[in-house]
Amino acid sequence: MRKLVLLICSILAYNTAAQAQIFGKKTVLAQMELANKYFMDKWPDTGKTIVTNKERPSNIWTRGVYYEGLMALHQIYPKEAYYQYAYDWSEFHKWGFNGGNTTRNADNYCAAQTYIDLYNIEPDAKKIKNTRQCINMLLNTPQNNDWSWIDAIQMGMPVFAKMGVLDKDNRYFEKMYDMYMYSRNNHGDHGLFNPKDGLWWRDADFDPPYKEPNGEDCYWSRGNGWVIAALAKVLTIIPKDAPHREQYVKDLQAMAKALAPIQRSDGFWNVSLHDPTNFGEKEASGTALFVYGITYGINSGILDKKTYLPVVEKAWKALTTVSLQQNGFLGYLQSTGKEPKDGQPLAVDKIPDFEDYGLGCFLLAGSEIYKMK
Repeated sequence: MRKLVLLICSILAYNTAAQAQIFGKKTVLAQMELANKYFMDKWPDTGKTIVTNKERPSNIWTRGVYYEGLMALHQIYPKEAYYQYAYDWSEFHKWGFNGGNTTRNADNYCAAQTYIDLYNIEPDAKKIKNTRQCINMLLNTPQNNDWSWIDAIQMGMPVFAKMGVLDKDNRYFEKMYDMYMYSRNNHGDHGLFNPKDGLWWRDADFDPPYKEPNGEDCYWSRGNGWVIAALAKVLTIIPKDAPHREQYVKDLQAMAKALAPIQRSDGFWNVSLHDPTNFGEKEASGTALFVYGITYGINSGILDKKTYLPVVEKAWKALTTVSLQQNGFLGYLQSTGKEPKDGQPLAVDKIPDFEDYGLGCFLLAGSEIYKMK
């Protein structure tokens, strides 16, 4: 009996040490800083246009997602260089949006998430003047169908949540809910969320009868990652008694339940969640978003730690030992697109068309891993 007890104790000690090595705060922070340094060194000019197949301003959604991640890093490790990098970017763009203040495209006003964060650190009306004008326009017009692709839920939903908290005004929460539920239940034939599978079709082009090569529904990894990240972020922002909070909790739980059993043995998720034969390579951006959402669920107590800790442990290990390179570059990142075939094939050394949003996803994931007890 004594030998059995000693064996169990040694196993528990080994597991604890292994988890400490993966989730240790110094280690996680160093990994986040390494990846972020690679990008900041490569892009010292925050206003420089982004040139791929065409030239784009640097306040588009891809860069907005990066700054979401940077502000998450700044929150756990407040560093003047991070604040200044975000402030300089915002100043360059005059705290405004691609498409102006009348844009209804959530990709365009994604930048507002960072503008509001910077305002909350040091209030100055100029920082959110454009955000107020744009979001109040959306608030006071009847359309609820703007978020017709699920990426938009992450780009736009947290902006409404932040404004609702800032102004202590439930109208933002109600509008956010109406727009979210329209995407969930109305877009396409029967809404973009499939409660049977606990996952989302990217847009109306991919709901049934559209099928993957193996006959399964098409659930794109990063698209579903955007949704679970949006739910996690909104739940961190809104008050405990905010209207409709339980809807977001329920949906995050359903997604986590659906994602856990389809995780790859190496810790990543495939680009096509239900068809591993359709470009069945490891992919880092969707995986990072799933880590962010699921780890938030563990940290907040809405997901069972015993069930989901092994999931995020395996995924974070994959991200930091396979995707993250010694120079801070992140490999296996799918380029911009809307389905599994876009940006293929992936490789550890392949540079995606935009390097910014994948890093933002990684930093968001790391920020929740860092907070884990």
